Amino acid sequence: MGSKLNKTEALAVLETELARWRRLSFSALVERIGHSETLDIRGASGTPYQVEVQVFWDNAPGGVLRVLGSVDDGSLRAFVPLTQDFLLGPDGSLVGENEA
Repeated sequence: MGSKLNKTEALAVLETELARWRRLSFSALVERIGHSETLDIRGASGTPYQVEVQVFWDNAPGGVLRVLGSVDDGSLRAFVPLTQDFLLGPDGSLVGENEA
């Protein structure tokens, strides 16, 4: 596991997983606050990645939720994983994103 992280593939793995989380309701995400979910996912190249997703209040309880995902391949990159997140308002709308 000493090779360089394939950022394109790792981000694709993370984006695919976060897309699943974007489909969850606000209340379903609230239930996941305080519990991180860790998944082992194999990329298209066969490289194993570890994805971790956490949900927490962005500013104050009852307000906007932040869903944060991180991905690494178990190499030194695990100390500084690639991350992406999204914000979800109590009304179920994505905050700060334009949906086309």
